[in-house]
Amino acid sequence: MSGRSEGLFVGLMSGTSLDGVDAALVAFTGTDERPSSARLEAFATQPYDAALRERLGRAVRGQSGADAVCDLGFDLGSRFADAAEDLLAGAGVAPDDVVAIGSHGQTIWHRPPERGEKGATLQIGESAVIAERLGVPVIADFRVRDVAAAGHGAPITPYFDLMLLSSPELSRAIQNIGGMANVTALPREGSEERPLAFDTGPGVALVDAAIERLTDGAVRYDLDGGMAAAGQVLPSALDVWLADEFFRQEPPRSTGRERFGDARLEEWLEANRDERAADLMATLTELTARSIAEAHRWIDFEIGEVLLSGGGARNPEIRRRVASHLDASVRVLDEVGWSADAREATAFALLARQHVLGIPIDLTWATGAAAPRILGKETPA
Repeated sequence: MSGRSEGLFVGLMSGTSLDGVDAALVAFTGTDERPSSARLEAFATQPYDAALRERLGRAVRGQSGADAVCDLGFDLGSRFADAAEDLLAGAGVAPDDVVAIGSHGQTIWHRPPERGEKGATLQIGESAVIAERLGVPVIADFRVRDVAAAGHGAPITPYFDLMLLSSPELSRAIQNIGGMANVTALPREGSEERPLAFDTGPGVALVDAAIERLTDGAVRYDLDGGMAAAGQVLPSALDVWLADEFFRQEPPRSTGRERFGDARLEEWLEANRDERAADLMATLTELTARSIAEAHRWIDFEIGEVLLSGGGARNPEIRRRVASHLDASVRVLDEVGWSADAREATAFALLARQHVLGIPIDLTWATGAAAPRILGKETPA
């Protein structure tokens, strides 16, 4: 697309937690691949209501027909448009002042390439609805070109890490803990080491789903990790999860609720129905921390610090357990000047900017794609 390549961009993101739309307003300057500057102007999350979360849950479990998924895609587009409109109104910014909107959409299905078989991925949240409502060009469907180029299509937010979080002083691991968890290993700037990024396994998806089931829907997440902190890890129950072959796959690798989702969780909870709820929560929380720590063995250079982002970064018990398994210092991303909550939405604002500039995104080191590609499809204003 042609037009401005500097100015305000909006990023929209809905992750595997299925909890709502994150919206970030970001100001970029510069026309090179790496922005001269990037500043988060505003950020907000618009939660989903219970009815929409239930519809999303059915869709990601493969329980919705084509008609239901079609309707859901348009309804989600409207919800994404709401989030963008509310964000701009709160910031006092007119839609005409926005260069483009980058929308990740909501992943409904993701099958990574395995054993020589090509992958496939599906995100919904109709970009035409967003463009029609706001009169702003929308860039969406970022993952599919990467998959078409033999990549996993995930994770792709590590591109933001490489562009804006690399340090000239030390190597960093950006550990995102959303519904699923992924790590970006960034060598110190100037180093000859190659960056690396991949999914480490479940983040808070299993933890959140378990507490909702264990409390009959009364609680949606373990506030401050309180229930997990009150329990004891059940070693044999933990080993059932850690036996999954995913944890032994070398990067590039990606995963989702298709592997670590409701069906397997229900089976696991039933097998451990006589155990205390607090012990089950401690075990699933330990699974998140252990799988993160064990995944770091694939990083072949020393990490100076680990920066946490995503919803799991706000859980003190997850932070404590992650830190207990890693040698490097562990901090929240906010401590280096970037919002841990806004990272992913900001990444899609950056990806929209790169699309506007016509810059191919090099994710060969993260997704295993054959070569850099311009990511995203444009819906004009």
